[in-house]
Formats: sequence, C-alpha cells, structure tokens
Amino acid sequence: MSTAAPRPSVLFVCVHNAGRSQMAAAFLTRLADDRVEVRSAGSAPAGTVNPAVVEAMKERGIDISAETPKILTPQAVQASDLVITMGCGDTCPFFPGKRYLDWQLDDPAGQGVEAVRPIRDEIEQRVRGLLAELGLPATA
Repeated sequence: MSTAAPRPSVLFVCVHNAGRSQMAAAFLTRLADDRVEVRSAGSAPAGTVNPAVVEAMKERGIDISAETPKILTPQAVQASDLVITMGCGDTCPFFPGKRYLDWQLDDPAGQGVEAVRPIRDEIEQRVRGLLAELGLPATA
C-alpha cells in the first residue's frame, strides 16, 4: 500500500482579504474536498468580508459569511507551496524557493453584487484550472 502524497498548500493573498482571496479560498476548499490545504490573507486586512462578495458566493451555495480577513504573515507564506497574489504588488513577502502566481483580477471593493459576479466566475475558472494543474480533478 502506497503512502498518500502530502497535501499541497495554497495561500491566496490580496490587499484586504475581503474579496478576491476569500472567494478563491472558498472555491478551492469546496472543489478540492480536503485534498489541498487552503489559506488566505491580506497585506492590509479589512474589518469584514465584502458583503457583495458574501452574497455572490451564496448564489453558488458557498457561505463565507463567518470568514474574517486575516493579516498576511511570513509564516503563512513559508508554510505554503504555492502563493497566489491578487493585486497586492510589492507588499507580499517573497521567499526564495516558493512558487508564486499573480492573478490579475478586478477588485470587488466598493462594487455591488452585479459587478462581483464576473470576478467570482473568473476566480472559479482559475481555481478549477489550478486543480487540474495540480492533478486533482474538481469534486463539484
């Protein structure tokens, strides 16, 4: 019997950890079904998750209303195999040997749910692509 490969660890980072990174983490958590360790954080976290983001995710059957924005720490980056940044620029710490991707996505801050939906859908497609790249088919 073979031993299971270690779970990959992915960290999603945006400035406020109130929109894009929360949606990406929620989609990866749902679609990977516990096969990936998922974290999200912000370089300057907001006080709460964007209500329009919560509403847009609820439309997909994912409740992120209990999530809270978290501060980005060097430890979170070091503990992750892959760091995906979303518009945080130079505020994200860089560690040699870590794999980084930058997803250029519109910022949902200050937008209504109508404007958040296309961002949500783009994030879902990118997360599905990431799972395929990791060799982990989406479970939903």
